[in-house]
Amino acid sequence: MKITIGGDLTVHRLGFGTMRLTGPGIWGPPADRGEALRVLRLAVESGVDFIDTADSYGPAVAEELIREALHPYPDGLVIATKAGLVRPGPITGPGPWPRCGRPEYLRQQAELSLRRLGLDRIDLFQLHRVDETVPFDDQIGALAQLRDEGKIRHVGLSGVSVRQLEEAARIVPIVSVQNRFNLADRTSEDVLRYAESHGLAFIPFAPLNTGGLTTGTALTEAARARGVRPAAIALAWLLHRSPALLPIPGTSRTGHLRDNLAAADIRLTSAEIALL
Repeated sequence: MKITIGGDLTVHRLGFGTMRLTGPGIWGPPADRGEALRVLRLAVESGVDFIDTADSYGPAVAEELIREALHPYPDGLVIATKAGLVRPGPITGPGPWPRCGRPEYLRQQAELSLRRLGLDRIDLFQLHRVDETVPFDDQIGALAQLRDEGKIRHVGLSGVSVRQLEEAARIVPIVSVQNRFNLADRTSEDVLRYAESHGLAFIPFAPLNTGGLTTGTALTEAARARGVRPAAIALAWLLHRSPALLPIPGTSRTGHLRDNLAAADIRLTSAEIALL
């Protein structure tokens, strides 16, 4: 199962998210750097060709790990990164991360991501969150300028509404949207419908509900019958739900990675879909 992003980036519809490769609270280096590097290498060796990251993961740590593990990058590997959130410290509880959408900041972070990743151009650069204190057009305009300069190939948005997608598309072509979407949280159904009708890739973050979908009666029942982990069933449901969906499950362990990748080979029955 593949999807084409922006008309020229064709990837498998099961990617890898790097947020969990960092230290506790998405802060600092991983406890086991060697295992983090093995996870990245195993993902690519197993056929994953879409890796999602962000400057705020660590911060900077995830991008540095990607370069250490995979550079020089194999042909066809797409690395998507994001900017627009700042990190004052580890995540210690619920609540939003501070936002910064000032054009000069977004440009600075794009330049730093290019350097950390060892790239001449970022395939997909995404506004991590809209900063309500900065004019929306200025934020999108900064990404458009980076695209015009050849520093990024395509522009995506994260955590946005249909209205924001429409407004952004008037300034620069938008090829992807990254909103929360999983079995337990389908509040972005309208954004998914927009993505389907406008040829956008929908990259659901927290596809396993931050671990909350690894248990549950329907999941465990379907997983037990197939001899796989519940996470694989939850991911298989996303792959079935829409051809526009490109899940990016993340983990810091090779064993969990193998469990997640099993989803690509699962074809859910109508009875399983109804159950889920």
